[in-house]
Amino acid sequence: MVDVNELRNAPIAVLGGGAVGKTCGADCALAGQEVRICDLDPFFESTLGTVERTGIIIGQKLPGTQTKFGFERYGRGRFAMVTNSIAEAVKGAKLIIVGIPSVAHEVFFKALIPCLEDGQIIHIIPDNYGTLKLRKMMREMGCTKKVVIGGWSSAPYGTRVDAEGGVMNAHVSLVYRAITLRGAALPMTDQEDFLESSKALGCFDAITEGEGVVGGNTVLDIGFSNVNPVIHVPGTVLGVSTMENFNTVLHMNKHDYSIYSHSFCPSISEVQYRFYNEEIALAEAIGVGIQPFDKEVFYQRTSVLGQEYMGEGCTVPFDEEWEVGYGTGPFTIQNRYVTEDVPVGCHVYHELGKKFGVPTPIIDSMIVLGGVMNKTNYFESGLKLEDLGIGHMDKDQLLAYLNDGTYTE
Repeated sequence: MVDVNELRNAPIAVLGGGAVGKTCGADCALAGQEVRICDLDPFFESTLGTVERTGIIIGQKLPGTQTKFGFERYGRGRFAMVTNSIAEAVKGAKLIIVGIPSVAHEVFFKALIPCLEDGQIIHIIPDNYGTLKLRKMMREMGCTKKVVIGGWSSAPYGTRVDAEGGVMNAHVSLVYRAITLRGAALPMTDQEDFLESSKALGCFDAITEGEGVVGGNTVLDIGFSNVNPVIHVPGTVLGVSTMENFNTVLHMNKHDYSIYSHSFCPSISEVQYRFYNEEIALAEAIGVGIQPFDKEVFYQRTSVLGQEYMGEGCTVPFDEEWEVGYGTGPFTIQNRYVTEDVPVGCHVYHELGKKFGVPTPIIDSMIVLGGVMNKTNYFESGLKLEDLGIGHMDKDQLLAYLNDGTYTE
């Protein structure tokens, strides 16, 4: 098993200059770790251009960061390196955090793979099928480095980068800290080392000191257990009129809008629950796991997300306001809640449904409506099983690959 103390004292490379990358990196730095943070051009200047001078300040989002066990760590995290070079960031690092949107996976992985070193452990947060894509690209690029690769169903926080007039500042606001996350390695033979290594990440301290991580049953389990598609897509697509009328007809500050606080309702919950049951059917047909949720969890304002930071029993009824969610958006239909969660999360479910004979009418309807609203055919542009290197496999071949790494060409 990996040595947590050794990993804790080794450099950490964080790839990504958005909310997840900045918050994970600053939190690890505040935990006393040596952190190098990297974003690629042409985004480096806007995301990290001033960070070497300012660091990143982790603060609360009013009315206060939510967490069941009261873990607190705020302040200014300083980085040992701020760079636009992945090679510089990962050289000699034992742990690598990939905290980027899935649409950027290919660009980052292409630069990362030639720099990998034996013994490194890669955490993709959230996974969004990045583990499958990274392994595929390693095969294609002839990389045989002995690395552990795993992904997580979500991020350790609900976090937002603060900005003024579209310009990012040095502050990130935490809506909540998770007390548990679900993760898995590809292949599952690396699962024990992957999960144990999370204890060496300062950004997982609230989880390690909370209810701890949960091992999923393969990385497909992690894809099914990602709550973003089931929460974000119906909430955004079916709540679009509230969002687009928020500051006009409803005379509210558009920057206070939240799908949780202002759009979720019993009818949308019904769609989310049916969406979730299609995911369950997919997981059962393939023979992998999925995070279990009771039906009633869907029918309240925090939906299934509340369990990640307050545990079972977290319920905010629809007849109550939920100020915690205010300002979390999205503020436009051209948001990652649709532009990422539909072509990646929803479309992979659609593809798996076709392959394994599982109908997905609710999920498919979200792909259609999200595409119409964004004038995009997500059935054509969405992530394909071939992009993940698994489109040609039957069930037994797929499970062999996920579990023990046996890849069938």
